[in-house]
Formats: sequence, C-alpha cells, structure tokens
Amino acid sequence: LCGAKWGTCRFPAPFGRLELPEEAAIHELDSRTGASLKFTLLNRKGRVWTLIAGGGASVVYTDTICEYGFAKELANYGEYSGDPPEDFVYEYAKIILGVMTSSPEPHGKILLIGGGVANFTDVASTFKGLVRALNQFGPALKACGTSVWVRRGGPNYSEGLALMKRACEDIGVPAQVYGPEAHLTAIVRDALVAQPGMA
Repeated sequence: LCGAKWGTCRFPAPFGRLELPEEAAIHELDSRTGASLKFTLLNRKGRVWTLIAGGGASVVYTDTICEYGFAKELANYGEYSGDPPEDFVYEYAKIILGVMTSSPEPHGKILLIGGGVANFTDVASTFKGLVRALNQFGPALKACGTSVWVRRGGPNYSEGLALMKRACEDIGVPAQVYGPEAHLTAIVRDALVAQPGMA
C-alpha cells in the first residue's frame, strides 16, 4: 500500500554486517512469495544445522541447542513458514544444504528438521521440497557424515514423515523421524546429547 512512498529503500542487514551471498539468495527467494523464508549464516563450519518450520519453533530450537552447550557449533538460524510452495522450499533447502556440505567435518554433522504442529501448512508438500534437496545433496551429506533428525506434525504429516524417512534410507544417511508424539525439542536432546562425539 505504501510502496510508492518507500520507493526502493533497502533496510541494512542486522548488526551492521554485509549480507552473505547465500543470505541474499534466500532474501530474494523470500521476496517472491507470500510465505516466509529466512536464513542467517552464523558459522559456516558449524556442525549443527537447522531447517525449521515456524518462527516460534525456530527460536525454541535455537535456544535449546544453545542450552545444551552447542552455541559455537550452531551453523545457522532461520525458518520457513506460511505454507510455502514445494518449489520454494526446495530452493530454500538447496541453498542451505549447499553451504552445509561445502566443508567436510570428520566428526559428522547434524541436520535438525523440526517444527511444531502446523495449523494449515501442508507438511507433505513442504517435505517434498526438502526431500528433493536431500536427494540432490545425498552424496555430499553422506560424505560429511550427516545424521538427520526430524520432528513435525500438522496436515498430512504422516505422509511427509514417510517421505522423509524413505529419502534418508535411499541416500544412505541415518535418520530418526518423529511426529507430534515426540516433544518439540526431543530431537535436539537425542541428536546432541545422546550422540557419541558430540559432547
């Protein structure tokens, strides 16, 4: 409504730093959809990566990772929400997985794919986008020693979880997949505390 008054005004990146190329790519992607696609790269060489659905859930997951003492290993902060189309989720995940797999990690990496119980987001549809990206980066994820941890609920979540489990089996990456029966942050505890070599 006020676009003509604001013109081409661009707001600066937070904390006075320049936007990284991967962040700029997702910012541009976000500008083309009514959904939300956010990404901030915190530590390119971090071992803990997240693909979280929902702004509130992303904060909870980030806080929990930090509470368990893995703040220095947290690679990114971000979220996708508002029922983004499958193709947008694919492009979003593709950028993040590209950064994640760009540097090897002898001790392995953790990919947390989490979220609350969605009200209207089609979990199967968004997971189809994530699965396409996982399939594309399968060999690279395996080379990084990645393990995948999933927790999600909402419309068509059973189909989405089945797709995720099958994709991880197909690419040969270990995965633990849970629905709303698991506590929101249970995958964080299981991935970071119960995994050998993470503590």
